[in-house]
Formats: sequence, C-alpha cells, structure tokens
Amino acid sequence: MSNIDYIFEEKAADIGNFLVGRLLPFRQKRNIGPFVFIDHMGPKKLQAGENLDVAPHPHIGLSTLTFLFEGAIQHKDSLGNDLMIEPGAVNWMTAGNGVVHSERTPNHLRNVEKSVHGLQIWIALPKHLEDIDPSFVHVEANELPTWTENAVDFKLIAGEFDDIKSPVPVYSKLYMIELKANADQTINLHDRLYGESGLYILEGEVSSNGNAFGPKQILITKDAHLCTFDIKAGSTLYLFGGEPFEEEHFIFWNFVSSSRETIDEAKERWIKQEFPKVPGETEFVPLPQNPLKKD
Repeated sequence: MSNIDYIFEEKAADIGNFLVGRLLPFRQKRNIGPFVFIDHMGPKKLQAGENLDVAPHPHIGLSTLTFLFEGAIQHKDSLGNDLMIEPGAVNWMTAGNGVVHSERTPNHLRNVEKSVHGLQIWIALPKHLEDIDPSFVHVEANELPTWTENAVDFKLIAGEFDDIKSPVPVYSKLYMIELKANADQTINLHDRLYGESGLYILEGEVSSNGNAFGPKQILITKDAHLCTFDIKAGSTLYLFGGEPFEEEHFIFWNFVSSSRETIDEAKERWIKQEFPKVPGETEFVPLPQNPLKKD
C-alpha cells in the first residue's frame, strides 16, 4: 500500500476460553471505515472435552460478522436461530436495539479433538439505523462471489467491489475481500476501493515501498484509492474498509453506539436481565466492570 498510515501487530486478548489476536481497535486507530472491532480467533487446537463456550451475551448498535477458516461454531440467539457455521460461510447478525447470542462448540465435536480458526468482526450501524430491530442472516460459502485476476483468487465476503455485490445484507458502503495469490505479483487497486482500508496478512508476505510485512500484521490507509502492493505466492490477505461515519461511535464491552447515554441504558438493561433470552440457554455473561473492549 503506497500510502500506509498505520502498521500494527495483532495483540493478544483474552475472550475467556483462550487468547485471540486483536486487530482492531488500537489506541491510535479506533475504526477502519465502519469496522470497529476485529478479532483473529485461533488457530487453536482443542482436545476432547475442551470446547468453545461463550455464554449468552448482548449486543446493540452493530452487525457482527463471523467467518471461519477451520472448525465449526454453534450459533444460538434470542431471535430463535440455532445453526452451525463452518469454514467459508458467513454469519451476519444485526443487533440494532438489542440481541443476545451464544457461541459454542457443536455437540458432535465436544468429545473429540478439533480446531477453531477464523475472524470475528463488528461493523457499526449508521446513526439512523442503530435502533432497528435485530436480524440474522446465514450465507453459505458457495453463495459468495468469487473471481480470479492475474493468478489472484478473490472472494467478496461482504459489501461491494466494482460492480460485484455480496449477498450479505450490509447497512453502509463497505467491503471485505479475501485475496489468495498463486504467483508473485503487484496488486493495483487504484480507484477500485473507497474510504479507509485495512489489509490483514493471514499468511505470506506483502511489500510496499521496499518494506516487507508478514503474518499477523495489519496495514491501514486513510485513502483506499491509492492501494497498491506486491504480494508473494501462497499469501492470503483480507482487505476491509469503506466510508467512515461522520459521527464518533463509542464501544463499551459488546455495545456500540453514537450515544454514550444509549450505552449506559444498555448496561442497565443487561444488569436487570431485560434483554430477550436465548431459547434453551440458562447461563449469561455478567456485565464486566472494566471490559477489555474499552470506549
């Protein structure tokens, strides 16, 4: 990327069952376009009886995007959805005025060895849509647009790119794109991207202006129109970004809003257990006093 404004290494964060690599937010950069939170989960080998168990917890003011490279997660939410996500598919949950969900290892994997690896992402809702009713969409891997350019395989996971549109129902102008390189080459996306852009290197190597960057690094530019970089064969990258919102968005724990008052109200609602319940679940994650996800 010829105009890199920030370079970050993913940082360890504890989500209860194991450590993840946090890609966003950083103190110096709180969002990339409408993207406000990105975790690289795994790769983590789990033994028989060792499982992912994230008990019911609430969200407001955002959409969550789950995308797995390996393994499976059972999603259950207060809308009544109960389904398993596997590699290449997308779980897209819009919290709006309030939703609760749990994420667990599926029953058929709980007593065998398995792995979990993927990305978990939060995308802030535009101010005028922060209070919409919650919804959930599951998009299968074969429904996502794919194409090849000069020995690079592209996949549009969410949003818009050129005249291509993902079936994931986003609420603002954004993109999340997977790139897999089959040969060394230069990627030139001049005038094809928009807004701010982040480039995450899952594996392989990217270079720009004589500087090389490797796995677990994220490069951020405030002007995606100037996105050009060299990529090594065998590399897998994720580009994400879009037009940033005019208003600031605040984060406390699992709550995102352009209003601190709305977040305070959500805290009280969760303490009083006034959010909708997840059918079949009796546990819940208490409101933390000092959450890792700070505003």
